[in-house]
Amino acid sequence: METLINEVAKRSVRYLAGLDTRDVAPTPEAVARLGLLDVPLQDGPIKPLQILKELDEIGSPATVATAGGRYFGFVTGGSLPAALGANLLASAWDQNAVLKVASPVACTLEEICRKWLVSLLGLPAGAGIGFVTGATMANFTGLAAARHALLEREGWDVEAKGLFGAPPITVIVGDEVHVSLLKALSMLGLGRERVLRIPVDGQGRMRPAALPKLSGPTIVCLQAGNVNTGAFDPADVIIPLAHLSGAWVHVDGAFGLWAATCPSRSALTDGIQNADSWATDAHKWLNVPYDSGLVFVHNPQHLRAAMSASAAYLIEEGDREPNHYVPEMSRRARGIEIWAALRSLGRAGLADLIERTCLYAARFAEGLRRAGYQVLNEVVLNQVLVSFGDAEHTREVIRRVQEDGTCWCGGTVWQGHTAMRISVSSWATTEKDVDHSLEAILRCAKS
Repeated sequence: METLINEVAKRSVRYLAGLDTRDVAPTPEAVARLGLLDVPLQDGPIKPLQILKELDEIGSPATVATAGGRYFGFVTGGSLPAALGANLLASAWDQNAVLKVASPVACTLEEICRKWLVSLLGLPAGAGIGFVTGATMANFTGLAAARHALLEREGWDVEAKGLFGAPPITVIVGDEVHVSLLKALSMLGLGRERVLRIPVDGQGRMRPAALPKLSGPTIVCLQAGNVNTGAFDPADVIIPLAHLSGAWVHVDGAFGLWAATCPSRSALTDGIQNADSWATDAHKWLNVPYDSGLVFVHNPQHLRAAMSASAAYLIEEGDREPNHYVPEMSRRARGIEIWAALRSLGRAGLADLIERTCLYAARFAEGLRRAGYQVLNEVVLNQVLVSFGDAEHTREVIRRVQEDGTCWCGGTVWQGHTAMRISVSSWATTEKDVDHSLEAILRCAKS
């Protein structure tokens, strides 16, 4: 085992050290070599060292270098050194974060992280937390708590009776709602098409004046950080209006919620702390390994009621049994890496990570504007949308950039405009990475 772990460490270090000198996207040849892994399953066992060698030599060249500093395609963080180390140790521990008795360390670290996170994000001190796979499941879990609370108020036990015959729930979203929230609504039986869509402004922010008169069980879904522009719905206006009629307000803050931890950006989140539930990702701006999402609910009893299950064989002894706050029973102990990331950064380090990546986004935007290209959004966070002319030419530039390999940026369509989207989210990105990538983008745009 010691030999194997040392070999894993050696190969991992070699992989990470090579990120600065390789293309961000794998070459077609490397992708084609993955076919070498597609063999009939043999009858007998193979030694672990041989398996590791095969996986590394064939698999590593075919990865996308998202752990490096020049990947800007999606809102994808890297892995902070402390978080990566904790991930490796957690794999050795192999803890099941289902119950305190199954893993005292996992349960304890989750509660520590809960206290740290609600303080950092400016959320209510007593808010409940669930450690899930990502923002889709965080939205699902927060909205399940909303469904429970609203129907309980109507005298309906949705966990016991389901939605058949239940009082209807109105769901209101902005017209730029993210697909992950709609997916969560569909899984909850609330429907992705029966939502009421509210018009948005040129940055994707919901227009408060367009809100209909609210009555009956209602969920209002706000966005903290539009995936294209980085813009925030005006929570300070909408949340009080929603609460006047007893509506539940849920915030999809997959990456934008982290702006609350940075003094220079926290004004963007004004009013968000007054919502009822919040969803975010740790594997985005907190830069912990995949997969890691977080859900917070102001009243933890609503979260527990929506998620808890009991069985005679489960030995429950803690005040906060982890499985009562998430959809899963058995799951990996994600709180270990989150604890390590927060412990390593501290408040100042996390604020610097958020501010630094936002400044890098502004640096991209400035360089693109200076070169004569149109930046389509107000660069208030870490997102940049740029057009290189008509849709066809913009798509061609995106293709060239991806093939060039210096960096990786994706495409999107924003309010009728085809654009390249640059998302700066990794702790590993440096000013040198930005300038090198900007040079490559401009070269591809002019060729």
